[in-house]
Amino acid sequence: MTHELSKTPEAEQDRDNPTRHAHRLRLRLNKVPEVTVYFWIIKVLCTTVGETAADLLDEKAGLGLTGVSVLMSALLAVALVVQFRTAAYRAGVYWLAVALISVVGTLISDNLTDNMGVPLETTTTVFGIVLAVVFVVWYRRERTLSIHSIDTTSREAYYWLAVLFTFALGTAAGDLVSERMDLGYWLSALLFALAIAAVGIAHFTLGLDAVWSFWIAYILTRPLGASIGDYLSQPTADGGLGFGTVITSGLFLTVILGLVVYLTVTRKDVAEGGSGVGEEG
Repeated sequence: MTHELSKTPEAEQDRDNPTRHAHRLRLRLNKVPEVTVYFWIIKVLCTTVGETAADLLDEKAGLGLTGVSVLMSALLAVALVVQFRTAAYRAGVYWLAVALISVVGTLISDNLTDNMGVPLETTTTVFGIVLAVVFVVWYRRERTLSIHSIDTTSREAYYWLAVLFTFALGTAAGDLVSERMDLGYWLSALLFALAIAAVGIAHFTLGLDAVWSFWIAYILTRPLGASIGDYLSQPTADGGLGFGTVITSGLFLTVILGLVVYLTVTRKDVAEGGSGVGEEG
């Protein structure tokens, strides 16, 4: 993923005032992690938890899909307030928000399909259109979709809105593929893993744009993680391994916590210098 230079009116003023520019750099640190192997591992794990935790809460909490959705949306709102108030990327805060938004994105799709009877074809199309609109507005306003420049409040707002709809779209599209093709959980996971690999090959060998490669892969990790979660948690009679949602959710949350603690200590996912303002590319 390449860096993109933040081009704002303030940047023009900073050229004439180096002290002001240095001060702004300290204030405008990138709010998201570097894209490393740790990023993708935790992203898939969070996606898996989003699927299994949503099922677990729906089954055990006794609140129904609507009640669980309200509860998790409230928790997500609190997490995002904390995330927006941080001055720079903090692994614990960031990944808590991702884990919660994965659950909420799943619940949005499930509510529309299960409670309101909206066909998966419709939800997939609508979420795809909404996500495209978010990207268009984001780019028209900021002139970049790069996650290396999430260094203003507006860019961060667009980023999290896009993340929410990638989870909702991934849920709907994944369910659509699984139900229409009737592949089973592990074959579905293999299909989405191959699709992500194809995106990687297109980027590294065919020159597919880095920003779009990232976002396409980001969307595809949602149904990949969901398929893995369902394969582990669902009963053997339904094609799963029968671990259940409690064990599966607990296992993946433990791994996520361990990785986040490791990254918090080592800072291996923090860009050198910590700033989202870099060279253009």
